[in-house]
Amino acid sequence: MKILIIQTAFIGDVILATPVLEKLHQYFPDAQLDILVRKGTETLFTGHPFLHKVLVFDKKAPKVPTLSAIISEIREQNYDKVINLHRFGSSGFITMLSGAKEKIGFDKNPFSFAYTTKVKHVIGNGKHEVDRNLELIASFTDDKKTQPKLYPSPIDYESMAQYKASPYICIAPSSIWFTKQFPATKWIEFINALNNKYQVYLLGAASDNTLCQQIIEATNGKQVTNLSGKLSFLQSAALMQGAVMNYVNDSAPMHIASAMNAPVTAVYCSTVPSFGFGPLSQKSFIVETEEKLTCRPCGLHGHKVCPQGHFKCATTIKTESLVKVLES
Repeated sequence: MKILIIQTAFIGDVILATPVLEKLHQYFPDAQLDILVRKGTETLFTGHPFLHKVLVFDKKAPKVPTLSAIISEIREQNYDKVINLHRFGSSGFITMLSGAKEKIGFDKNPFSFAYTTKVKHVIGNGKHEVDRNLELIASFTDDKKTQPKLYPSPIDYESMAQYKASPYICIAPSSIWFTKQFPATKWIEFINALNNKYQVYLLGAASDNTLCQQIIEATNGKQVTNLSGKLSFLQSAALMQGAVMNYVNDSAPMHIASAMNAPVTAVYCSTVPSFGFGPLSQKSFIVETEEKLTCRPCGLHGHKVCPQGHFKCATTIKTESLVKVLES
């Protein structure tokens, strides 16, 4: 059997697709499992133990020839099942023209009329995105929960050993969306309130370097190291797994923590956990404002600026709420 899973959204969404891989492998251990992802996320699957092939969709390349090449490559494989977790047009178009015997996906996709099976997708009822994804394959597997999972290599773990000499905390201070991002001043306030026994590692992409340096410069006397842009996804995962605690926004590093069952504290600003994208680690904490704000949540993905101009969903979060999880 040949099965293709499609998730061409962002890093966190791709990580939340991994439970589908895990369950399919559990039920069909001899099947050829492939995945199609957005360019820039493919290294999440480097050395993956049971994925046969990772196909890459470069969304910045010219659209028509890129889609044509992907569809041709997929059709050559003669997949038995194509399971599309992405809810938007390009992936639905690919699914429709895949030539697969079964085309499975969510009803929200504009090309879902061409699916052999479509499943209702509802956000806001408290159901986690992992559970929504697993509903796509429940009819031929089961309805039990499966955790996200990443597979750092032994080399990834070895390369991170140098950072594990003393108890440490990881902080991923950035987010693509401004209103999902706990402000730098608040991260600084939190780090300055920490016990000096903790080494602090700041994680992120190379584009987060300026933010991380700003935080370091304002946390005098603290052991803070900027690792932004220096680690791969899987190296970050290996480091986060051994942390006393990982502090993250409602963003991709939260899902990396979940995939490693690493302790995590997720700081929610403009978004809310009931959207279904919360942390799944056994040791998980959610920190959010205690104020009742009529403007929160202001959207599913956040905004580039606070629509109300005050950003109280972030600025009213208490520093002690972050500190006290270390005592839990």
